[in-house]
Amino acid sequence: MEDLTDNLLPTPKPEDFNKMAVYLQSLGAAGTVTGSKHLLITPGLNILVDCGLFQGVKALREKNWERPPVNPGEIDAVILTHAHLDHCGYIPLLVKNGYRKNIYMSQPTRDLTELILRDCAKLQEEDAEKANRHGYTKHHPAEALYTVKDVETALAYFKVSEIRTVISLNEQISFSLHPSGHIAGACSVKINCYGKKIVFSGDIGRQHSELLPAPEALQDADFVVMESTYGDRLHAQTNTGQELALVINDTIFNKGNILIPCFAVGRAQEVMHLIYHLKQQKQIPALIPEYLDSPMAASAGKVLQHYPEWFTIDEKECARMFSGVTINHDYKNTEKIIRRSGSKIIMAASGMLTGGRVLEYLKHYLGDARNTILLIGFQAEGTRGRALLNQGHEIKIHGQYYPVKAQIREIEGLSAHADQTELLGWVGQFAKSQPLVFLVHGEPCAQESLRIKIQDELKLKVILMKEFQREFLFTIGQ
Repeated sequence: MEDLTDNLLPTPKPEDFNKMAVYLQSLGAAGTVTGSKHLLITPGLNILVDCGLFQGVKALREKNWERPPVNPGEIDAVILTHAHLDHCGYIPLLVKNGYRKNIYMSQPTRDLTELILRDCAKLQEEDAEKANRHGYTKHHPAEALYTVKDVETALAYFKVSEIRTVISLNEQISFSLHPSGHIAGACSVKINCYGKKIVFSGDIGRQHSELLPAPEALQDADFVVMESTYGDRLHAQTNTGQELALVINDTIFNKGNILIPCFAVGRAQEVMHLIYHLKQQKQIPALIPEYLDSPMAASAGKVLQHYPEWFTIDEKECARMFSGVTINHDYKNTEKIIRRSGSKIIMAASGMLTGGRVLEYLKHYLGDARNTILLIGFQAEGTRGRALLNQGHEIKIHGQYYPVKAQIREIEGLSAHADQTELLGWVGQFAKSQPLVFLVHGEPCAQESLRIKIQDELKLKVILMKEFQREFLFTIGQ
């Protein structure tokens, strides 16, 4: 991999514009739902909130290989909101290219991030090896974006912060973490900066989740940087359990298989819990085989059992939902599961069908109309998941095209992201303090819809962040 430490664009310094002012700059997740990196530029410190990989269309993925837009060595602190790859996946590269300070996060986020980064690096190494072996690469040789060794180097800079505890970064700047309900360990970040309160939402969870409590109230802020993933959509108000039962029973009647692409952290565990209850309530056949073909999802489940305080269920309930699930740890057994006769439920990563073992199931199941591919989370532009939602007639996997004949279904109620009404409710808590709102982590149509709703209903000024553009927040002392 090319050495990225030369000719880096230096992090903007106060003397480059106003040395007594505070600015916000988005290095990712501006006009798109991926690559979250938001830089708070102050006279004393440069603070990066989130450090995610770009996913989705090729033009976005290629950004991961570009030189860092700012010099990592000039960033003074990183604060991580949660453990999903589009928020944490760039950390090994940041460290590899010169970052040497603390990376703050909650305890569950610390454990889950290590799992996710190790898995991501391992998959990259395996994919590069396969691409070189089978020749389906334009790069000779294909290389991993980063390695497991790079991940291990980055882990030394992880620092756990207790939730709701104020952490001082210097005399003028401190922060605290507050649960956001998206996944276990996910938090919003409240930064006290030269007397002003700046809130970074991270990803905002649902008001009513299968496993997680609602996002914690934060009350007041001068500036709010918030996600807008579903800024233009409302989740269906149907009974999620009944909807899932209908999909499963219809597919079983047709003698097909149910493939559920899952995000290994969060969605996989919620789906398992829901299926467990459907079996207990006899809404689906209790004996239908259920497979979790994601070692990382299984490992994440074990990690999450250590943090019952982050859930609305107890440890025993958490353990029981794993009891009827066959966990496949060995990639070689994937083919055996595929060949097994009879209907079955399979959960496999990744949730947007960008890689992982789910692709092997797609190769075999897409061409059979009896099967169902059930999508349960946000599908970013350019991913195979979005292509299926858009009724694409074929999908490219490992250099070959596979016709889509299987049933493609979506259950919005299983999304981990707040919908438009929930987003308005979340930002509405700050209405009395009249903050300036910056929208990030959303596609243009979603952001524009949410901007209009916030301005019309809450009378707050809203700015849509643009990648790399610095936005003035305030002058110190005013």
